Amino acid sequence: MIIRPAMRADAPAIARITNAIIRESLITFTTDERSTTQITEDISARGTGFLVAEHDGQVVGFATYAQFRAGPGYAQTREHSIQLSPDARGKGVGRALMQALEEAARTDGLHVLVAGISSANPGAVAFHAALGFLQVGRMPEVGFKWGQRLDLVLMQKILSPE
Repeated sequence: MIIRPAMRADAPAIARITNAIIRESLITFTTDERSTTQITEDISARGTGFLVAEHDGQVVGFATYAQFRAGPGYAQTREHSIQLSPDARGKGVGRALMQALEEAARTDGLHVLVAGISSANPGAVAFHAALGFLQVGRMPEVGFKWGQRLDLVLMQKILSPE
């Protein structure tokens, strides 16, 4: 497996992964699928903050981060997303992606990574906890998908002691 910066050519594979999750799960609250054009724009805008995991020449997962909130006071904080194809789950791909993403964040001078996790995804809560993220909040019923009200679990990791 190779962890590397995402390239424009990865956009169709990333779209397949993320759009399947949007269509088939409660992992994300959105129902709006992402186009390859939107993903290509994200890859260009996020630079070192957009990584993919590649296995046997195929993109099997990605991790990225983007601005947490607007304004200069949040300049060193990013919210991240990590998504894997079903066949990549449980094989250390997510851990490798997150370790590389954290290193990229430190290199970019970031201080905090935030995870917003659907309450329908307890595995993601456990995954983040195992990587040193702490649960810092829970927002009851802020998500709504497929007729269900869902909580948003907020977790964060401080990357540097400064």
